[in-house]
Amino acid sequence: MVNTLRLRTAARTLLPLFPLGALLAGCGDTGGLVSAGSTPTASGPVHLWPDRRGASVPPADPGGAPPEYVKGIPPVRDQDVHAVDPVALVQAELRAHPDTEVGADGMPPRTAAAIQECATDQAGQAEQDPEACPVLKPYYRDLTGNGKDELIVGIEFPDKMMSVRVYTTDPGGRLNRIMATTETVISVELAGRDVILKVPSGNRGYELITAWSWDERQLTMLPTREQIVRVPGSPAPGNPAPGKSQAPGAREPAPGPGRP
Repeated sequence: MVNTLRLRTAARTLLPLFPLGALLAGCGDTGGLVSAGSTPTASGPVHLWPDRRGASVPPADPGGAPPEYVKGIPPVRDQDVHAVDPVALVQAELRAHPDTEVGADGMPPRTAAAIQECATDQAGQAEQDPEACPVLKPYYRDLTGNGKDELIVGIEFPDKMMSVRVYTTDPGGRLNRIMATTETVISVELAGRDVILKVPSGNRGYELITAWSWDERQLTMLPTREQIVRVPGSPAPGNPAPGKSQAPGAREPAPGPGRP
C-alpha cells in the first residue's frame, strides 16, 4: 500500500515536466523569418554636376547614304531583284556619276576602269576571273521586312577596301539604293535583317563591328549599333607575344657551347 502510494506521488510529480521540456525544445526554431544580415543599398545613375549647363547637340545627319534611285536600269518586274544584273547595275551608277572618287559613289579610277570591262551577261560573269572584275558575287536577303529580297553587292577596292551597297525596289519597279559604304573590311555578314561589317579598330588587337539596319522613317539603312571587341587569340594588354621576353629588361641567355 505504501509502495503504491509512492508510485502515484512520483507520477504526479513527473507529469508536469513533459510539456515544459517540449516547450524548451521548440524555442530554437519558431518557423518565422530569419534575418540574413544587412543588405547593400541600391544605387542608381547619379547625374554629376547637375547645375552645369550642357552643350546643345544639333540633329545629326543620317549616317548612311540617302536613298537614291538608280538611273539607266530597266524597271524591275514584281520587285524581283534576282533578275537584276549586278555588274550592269554598278556600270549604270558609274555612268550616272563619272569620275567620282569620294562619297557614296566614290570609286578609284583603276577600279572603275576594270568594272567597265566586266561581262554583263550571266554566262560571262560565271567565266570571268573574280580578281579581274571587282564586282563580287551578289547576295539576297529581305532587309526591309516587306517580304521581298534586297540585292547586296560588294565591290573590291585596292588595299583591302570594299564598297558594300544594298538595293531594293518599289512597287513601280524602280531600283533604289538604300546603303552604300566604303570601309577597310575584314568581313561582311548577314544576321537577321542586319548587314554586319567588321573593320579594324584604332586600337591594336581590337576590331569594330557595325550593324546596318533598315530605318522606315528615312527609307534607308543606317549604322544602328557599334561594338569594339578583342580579336580572338590576341594577347591581353601587358602580356608579351609568344617568343618575346617575359619582363622588361630581361636578358637573353649567354651564348654557350652549340648555342649561336
